[in-house]
Amino acid sequence: MTDDETDGEKPPTDRESALSGRDPGASDRDSARAGELRAAAAAVGRGELIVYPTETVYGLGADALDAEAVDRVFELKGRDRSNPLSLGVASVSDARRYTRPTERALAFARAFLPGPVTVVVERGDAVPDALTGGRERVGIRVPDHDLARALLRRTGPVTATSANVSGTGSVTRTADLSDRIREGVAGVVDGGETPGTESTVVDPEAGTIHRRGAMAGAIEAWLADPPAEG
Repeated sequence: MTDDETDGEKPPTDRESALSGRDPGASDRDSARAGELRAAAAAVGRGELIVYPTETVYGLGADALDAEAVDRVFELKGRDRSNPLSLGVASVSDARRYTRPTERALAFARAFLPGPVTVVVERGDAVPDALTGGRERVGIRVPDHDLARALLRRTGPVTATSANVSGTGSVTRTADLSDRIREGVAGVVDGGETPGTESTVVDPEAGTIHRRGAMAGAIEAWLADPPAEG
């Protein structure tokens, strides 16, 4: 089976196409956002950090496959390096390039992504120890947010962690970013206020919910009675 045949990805929305620079009729506002995305993607390519919106809270992004960039995220957040970060990608198909999900995990991902869910699967060889704290499994995030996915289409995998200093509250507005975070990033993509609900972190192969958040009830129902294949 191929990715195109099986993953059921949502095609880019009109707004995503505009934000990716592919729509000559984009509004001035979307054109400005496209400029923000280009600048943010360029910063990620240089190994720098950025802030970007998701359907939960604002995220702190860096090249998730660059161990040095990942280390900068830990340093800026003041986060214990044994506490892993997740891998943000634009689609389930993209996730499969960097991870080794089982058929059950893949079925779960197709059911809930894009969405406010972090799916824990076996990592691929390209994923550095720095991201996972040396673990063999990694959380994948496919945000259900036009700006985030437009960015991820440009950058490839980025770190998916909240844009706050560890031990402080998550940020739902760019105006609330701490001075430490704001001064430590190369750019901020402002998508307005975000809902603030945490993603649910789940290992579908083990049938374990590590953190309850958005859609937890639907996830529990799926784990208890997964749809039959075919």
